[in-house]
Amino acid sequence: MADNVLEVRHVRKRFGGLEVLTDVSLTAADREIVAIIGPNGAGKTTLFNIIAGVIRPDEGAIVLAGHDITREKPFRRCKMGVARTFQIPKPFLQLNVLENIEVALQFGHHAEVTEDHRRRALAWLERVGLERWAHETTDALPLGARKKLELVRALATQPRIILCDEVMGGLSPEEVDEMSEIIRALPNDGITVLFVEHVMRATMKVADRITVLHRGCIIANGAPQDIAENPEVIEAYLGSSEHTEGTPQ
Repeated sequence: MADNVLEVRHVRKRFGGLEVLTDVSLTAADREIVAIIGPNGAGKTTLFNIIAGVIRPDEGAIVLAGHDITREKPFRRCKMGVARTFQIPKPFLQLNVLENIEVALQFGHHAEVTEDHRRRALAWLERVGLERWAHETTDALPLGARKKLELVRALATQPRIILCDEVMGGLSPEEVDEMSEIIRALPNDGITVLFVEHVMRATMKVADRITVLHRGCIIANGAPQDIAENPEVIEAYLGSSEHTEGTPQ
């Protein structure tokens, strides 16, 4: 069995009197693609924020490749191999697309950006179909291109694991299919993927394994088909407002 790149161990988080996460434990193995799904308010974003280091858990631990990183700051986690995208892309608008990638390259592992790094940045842009935008300012990008740029900026930090937060939200069906192929290929680069997504058609296609959060607790974990047929999961979704894209099918 592959070694775990990420372990979330018995994490709890409260905000005031509300317990948002209750004894949450999960793993992501080397080069595995794991989806986290659940209705709105399930605790998905809070869990991502804890893994990324934006907030600390009240209890429990985050372990990266055998090292406890629970108390590490977000920038340290990035340099240790944890990258993250955000639901709403916020590129540096005053920079062009290539320069945005160069900033990520420099922040991740390198003190300065060399010509070799620029070639690598261009290679990533070509891989996701953004090469024609390389020298355009990011305010000119349509949503689909901004989502790709958000992903590539995270990948440019050379992560062991990438946390993808709704990278397919708002995309057209054709763009969803294209992004699915990009995500599905990341393990070939030695990257583990943990992603939150409401576009269930893509989730079922991309994920090796799905973990389901509901009211701060994990209620199911398994292969996509097993999750789609799980009565407790179906009930959790039908009890929410996400009747369309959020319902496993």
